[in-house]
Amino acid sequence: MSDQSREFHKPVRRPAELFDRRFAAEDPAEVSRVAHSTAAALLARARQDPDGEVVDRLVAFTAQYGIDDIAELWSRSPARSLPGTLWRLYLVQLMIHDDPQTAALLYERGRVEITSVDPVVAGAPTPAGPDELVQLVDTILRGLFQGDFAVALDRAAAFCRVEASGATHLADDYDRTEPDRAAALTTRALRLADYATDLTACAALWRRQSLT
Repeated sequence: MSDQSREFHKPVRRPAELFDRRFAAEDPAEVSRVAHSTAAALLARARQDPDGEVVDRLVAFTAQYGIDDIAELWSRSPARSLPGTLWRLYLVQLMIHDDPQTAALLYERGRVEITSVDPVVAGAPTPAGPDELVQLVDTILRGLFQGDFAVALDRAAAFCRVEASGATHLADDYDRTEPDRAAALTTRALRLADYATDLTACAALWRRQSLT
């Protein structure tokens, strides 16, 4: 996207500002109903036309507009629900698009340190640079709309675990010399690990046709 075209888009907010946001609602039940119905409608619309422009627009949404438009609806949904799942996936996508260099640093460190098969499941090339990670997360998000939804969630969960591993080990490196940076990395690691757990659980719910 050119710099000129970006001038007409809403600014993309940094993920750190979004993780803990809360939105007031006069009727929480109505907000929940709308969140679930919009998430279900969006997914159904995209999967009805997996080869069309709808998927392209959905994948590019956060890069172009940020996520304020969906945040007010989806951010308060339970983690193990369809809107909660989509919200977390869009946050992960925004995190990478916003700072692909850091994401690549964490992923590569995590790939080296982690002992599980998560790097294989996530599907990033070796080594994975910033451009490759941006492409990976967009591919995973595209898989929600065009492929096996549960597989896409498993890939996203694996990616989060690798990133969490990298953040944990880098936090250990900075613990003595830069404690504030170490604390920030530890917080990110814990958050990503929680996301991974929730996404794995959501994949299982989807396979049982129980993710709503």
